[in-house]
Amino acid sequence: MQDSTPNPEPLPSAGETNTPSADAPQTPEVMPSIEELLRAAELQSAEHHDAWLRAKAETENVRRRAQDDIAKTHKYASEKFASELLAVKDSLEAALADASQDAASLRAGVELTLRQLTAAFEKANLAEITPLGEKFDPHKHQAIGQVEAPDGQPEPNHVVSVLQKGYALHDRILRPALVTVSKARDT
Repeated sequence: MQDSTPNPEPLPSAGETNTPSADAPQTPEVMPSIEELLRAAELQSAEHHDAWLRAKAETENVRRRAQDDIAKTHKYASEKFASELLAVKDSLEAALADASQDAASLRAGVELTLRQLTAAFEKANLAEITPLGEKFDPHKHQAIGQVEAPDGQPEPNHVVSVLQKGYALHDRILRPALVTVSKARDT
């Protein structure tokens, strides 16, 4: 009986080299020349340099556009508030133009104008600070004097009178309220 498995090729001995058989295709391994490697590296370097220049230009364009946007924001930040104040100005001009008004109609016009101004302030998040009776807060109030605490207010360091209202924009104080503060009674 014959074995149907093919015989494996014998391994070369220590002094022999394994030469491919005549029927196997031969692919010579040729190393590219130094000049070819240098050209390929130069092309790759030029591509990377070009990509870097484009990225640098794009970054500069983004930075410039951002600076322009910031400048426009600063320049036109009060546009909405200013447009709200136009109605107030129109009302004041109309009141001054009408010379035939009596005191009662003039007062009604001024009250209407004040309501328009208050509405414009509210839309712009501009709030009044009227601290009558509150504890003195140096961050919101500016004390211009001290008086003895009135009978109904035994605690010192409270606002007794407001001479000028303060204003805050969101949480930032634009103008502190000018107030008179109570002091402890002398006994």
